[in-house]
Amino acid sequence: MAVVNRRYVQSVLVALVYACAGAVMAQDMAAVSPSTTKVLIDKPDVRVMEVNVKPGEGIPMHSHPENVVYFVTGGKIKTTTSDGKVTEVTRKPGEVMWSAPITHKNENVGTTEEKVIVIELKSAK
Repeated sequence: MAVVNRRYVQSVLVALVYACAGAVMAQDMAAVSPSTTKVLIDKPDVRVMEVNVKPGEGIPMHSHPENVVYFVTGGKIKTTTSDGKVTEVTRKPGEVMWSAPITHKNENVGTTEEKVIVIELKSAK
């Protein structure tokens, strides 16, 4: 009986690890990709970052609270969310988008460097 209980507990622990893996692996964008991300302002309610991603370069899985993104330059972006959904979108210079809280990774699949300004709304968590 002790072996069965031990196996059950091990199975439950493994399931919990997999269930929490996305949240555990999702980190701050500036921490996971310091070569592409520069924090310009970091205050209690807002954080502003400049992000420069060269063609073929990417940003590993990370999370944002509600945010606004201003596309300084255009580009083609491949985004993979924590649930595995993949989208590709082409953005134009000057375009602006709003996003609900999200965990994702990005890759520049275009031919030009992409430069964006990300404004995270911390108080909206």
